[in-house]
Amino acid sequence: MSRLTSSPWPVRLTTLALWALAAASAVFWGLRLSTPASLPAAPASPAAVAAPDVQAMARLLGVQPSAAMASAQPAAGSRYTLVGLLAGQDGASGAALIAVAGQPAKPFRVGSAVDGDLVLQSLDAHAAKLGPAGAQATLTLSVPTSP
Repeated sequence: MSRLTSSPWPVRLTTLALWALAAASAVFWGLRLSTPASLPAAPASPAAVAAPDVQAMARLLGVQPSAAMASAQPAAGSRYTLVGLLAGQDGASGAALIAVAGQPAKPFRVGSAVDGDLVLQSLDAHAAKLGPAGAQATLTLSVPTSP
């Protein structure tokens, strides 16, 4: 038996290189396809919360433009006017639009300070109760009736 090539090593090394290239390609594509798609990065800082638009909230609660605000002032000379409210069923949640000393109405949540040490204590369907924190309500504001 005679051989055409003098040494079998070049064929063996070429075969080994081709199998190594095929294995490396299979590993590369296996890793590439098995990783999950990259998720978008979370923002570095939370977005700024916009201040509530008092006029929009007043319109939502049914208040007419400034003429209605002026007519809604009580004759007793009270500093506080309840413009509108959104009350929860339990009375311990919700928000109210309250005008303080003739200023434009601002939204206040139950438990927040309205003026000085006066706190919005609770809400019901047509009224808001104000008083010092931790004490009994000293002032009850009612929603003005529409004509």
